[in-house]
Amino acid sequence: MALLLAGLAMFGPFSIDTIFPAFPAMGADLGADKLAMQQTISVYLIAYALMSLVHGPLSDIVGRRRVILAGLAVFTLSSVGCALAESLPTLLVFRALQGLSAGVGLIVGRAVIRDVLHGDDAQRLMSQVSMIFGAAPAIAPIIGGWLLGWGRWPLIFWFLVGFSVLLMLATWRWLPETLAPDARLSPAPRKLLRDYAYIALNPRFQRLAAAGAFNFAALFLYIASAPAFVLDLLRLDERQFGWFFIPMISGMMLGAFVSGRAAGRISGTRLVNIGFACSAAAMAGNVAYSALVAQPAVPWAVLPMVLNAFGIALVFPILTLAILDMYPRQRGSASSLQAFTGLVLNALLAGVLSPLVSHDPLHLALLAAAFVLAGWVFWRWESRRGRTPPACPQAPAEMEPTGQL
Repeated sequence: MALLLAGLAMFGPFSIDTIFPAFPAMGADLGADKLAMQQTISVYLIAYALMSLVHGPLSDIVGRRRVILAGLAVFTLSSVGCALAESLPTLLVFRALQGLSAGVGLIVGRAVIRDVLHGDDAQRLMSQVSMIFGAAPAIAPIIGGWLLGWGRWPLIFWFLVGFSVLLMLATWRWLPETLAPDARLSPAPRKLLRDYAYIALNPRFQRLAAAGAFNFAALFLYIASAPAFVLDLLRLDERQFGWFFIPMISGMMLGAFVSGRAAGRISGTRLVNIGFACSAAAMAGNVAYSALVAQPAVPWAVLPMVLNAFGIALVFPILTLAILDMYPRQRGSASSLQAFTGLVLNALLAGVLSPLVSHDPLHLALLAAAFVLAGWVFWRWESRRGRTPPACPQAPAEMEPTGQL
């Protein structure tokens, strides 16, 4: 189960990271500059964010398995369109379609975990999935670089076609339906909007979602800036993206492993505190290095990302499960809204902030540190106020949040 769910979560990051090494070649073929090529990420993330509001509730209505299979089918067809695109506008259309479908594995997969497991067992499986899934951003640009060495950039999208078909077959064969028919919700758009309003207006949800989103944004800023950071600042070539991604993702996988081992031994609150402390130390070191060194170089330029990724991996499973546990009958909706919160911030990073700061290592480091600080502020706010269950405004019984963390 962990391997399959991690694979389903992987095809989202694969859609972003495999094409990074091909940006110069794609821009040359399509007549697009660096800023225009950055929009292939922004369009994808905006579509991903908007559709993330639908994946979870739809799985609450029709079941998890059907939604995952449908999303994989759309992703496969849109990847074919990307491979055949001969202009930037055409590519952007199919990138948007990729974004509409790519989130289904990650978002619905979280609900699947919570359907079948509870408490420490759910944290262990979530950590196992995170550990395997964490390899995706590390190996994706390496795969993209090698594919680019063997052929032209469309070969990367044909790889995504094959990967999604493989996942579709594995899902059909090995993923059971985890949401019983009698536990499904009725397809009522007004109720869906009401549920979203109840969840979004819950102060505890706001604090937890913001803490996770801002904390991860510090890492995603560097991921979104990878073409400029790796090729221009570190002066590496298209096949050397692994120098940046492999250490970073190693930290994330180690953090996920520690989180799983700590389940039932260390409280969630303490684990989150440790995670934020690791990220804060990483950002302090990153800012100091960027301020003192004129030309950043490996390994020193990427070592802070290792510690930051480790801290994020400690924090994220705890915050995610806390949000899912607040609404036992609307886990899909809660997962979708949490994902939407992070994705909106990531889209802003990729489309606006990253192009502004990606060519200056100190500006990158300072902005990343600001995101970690913002995440910590929201977490401190929650840890001081969230020890007792907060009131959910006029929520029905099945929407009543819990106070577990």
